[in-house]
Amino acid sequence: TLFRSDHFREAAEVDAATRTRAHPLTAAAMPFGNTHNNFKLKYSAEDEFPDLSTHNNHMAKRLTLELYKKLRGRQTPSGFTVDDCIQTGVDNPGHPYILTVGAVAGDEESYTEFKDLFDPIIEDRHGGYKPTDKHKTDLHYEHLKGGDDLDPNYVLSSRVRTGRSIRGFCLPPHCSRGERRAVEKISVEALASLAGDFSGKYYALKNMTEKEQQQLIDDHFLFDKPVSPLLLASGMARDWPDGRGIWHNDSKTFLVWVNEEDHLRVISMQKGGNMKDVFKRFCTGLLTFEKLIKDKKYEFMWNEHLGYILTCPSNLGTGLRAGVHVKLPLLSKHAKFEETLKRLRLQKRGTGGVDTAAVGGVFDVSNADRLGFSEVQLVQMVVDGVKLLIEMEKRLEKGECIDSLIPAQK
Repeated sequence: TLFRSDHFREAAEVDAATRTRAHPLTAAAMPFGNTHNNFKLKYSAEDEFPDLSTHNNHMAKRLTLELYKKLRGRQTPSGFTVDDCIQTGVDNPGHPYILTVGAVAGDEESYTEFKDLFDPIIEDRHGGYKPTDKHKTDLHYEHLKGGDDLDPNYVLSSRVRTGRSIRGFCLPPHCSRGERRAVEKISVEALASLAGDFSGKYYALKNMTEKEQQQLIDDHFLFDKPVSPLLLASGMARDWPDGRGIWHNDSKTFLVWVNEEDHLRVISMQKGGNMKDVFKRFCTGLLTFEKLIKDKKYEFMWNEHLGYILTCPSNLGTGLRAGVHVKLPLLSKHAKFEETLKRLRLQKRGTGGVDTAAVGGVFDVSNADRLGFSEVQLVQMVVDGVKLLIEMEKRLEKGECIDSLIPAQK
């Protein structure tokens, strides 16, 4: 098993907001719930309906026996069923701190074939986003105002990440070995064409040397086989490490993970508080990569309602998480801290991920939304919000009151 550093690692997501740390034995013993079984249709919906009486996730709140009856006999063109969608939410009743999603897509068509289940989950998870709503995409970095002036005495590092899926292939919970290898081949060939500041190298997990592995661990770049029951129950770790790998540019500021929880995870990052530079690199690299994919006659999954299509409903839309590691030792102890974050549409976690405590008053602060706002809007919220949080921290250092700085709800 390879090691993972959470410093630049998303506190991973079959729910964007959640990673459950499990004891290795528990994780290893957890089977992949393969429900491709046509004989189940010999039994009534009542016989097959899962017991969700103790569950606390979005799927469990929305899946009724009547809805299950309606959907259970359907499947997408690739063979993904509603039982496949919900397996992770059945096997994982809930997270102690966060309301998990409890469902995943196995292909692009899952979101239309099972829209009667996914639409209400998406509406709940994304603050009332309606089936008729249209998503906004804006990857014009020049539309961002400011972002190059976050105080480096407080902001230790800045990072923007997203996910992408290649149209025509099943998503990680459902893809075959051949599909996964094809996604890897298409992606690696496109990445090999990147030049200049984006020139880099691909490291396949299965034939990485010990020296390469150690260097990637030291750089905090490596991802490992998932241990989260949320991911294992949805089938994302099948055939590990076949078809998985990491690519990064020579200056180690632009990364692409291949076939982890999505076909592609694209990450731009650097030390310090220049979010403007990070976002410019993110947009430029991502759009160049997309053009190279299109040159190969492929395209990313996208539609005007859901934006970019990803495995977990929590990541739909932009798939974007813009975050900084920021020192807020005084503000974080203030009674209004949580309310201020909520009003700014930001979320916090420890720098080691969703389940970790902050160390030395350093938090990972990022946008709470993914869908219904454009990439520029989300990064703008982080830039403006973090500037305000730092101003509040500075006032507290002087022993001054911060009530006048408490923002209105965005």
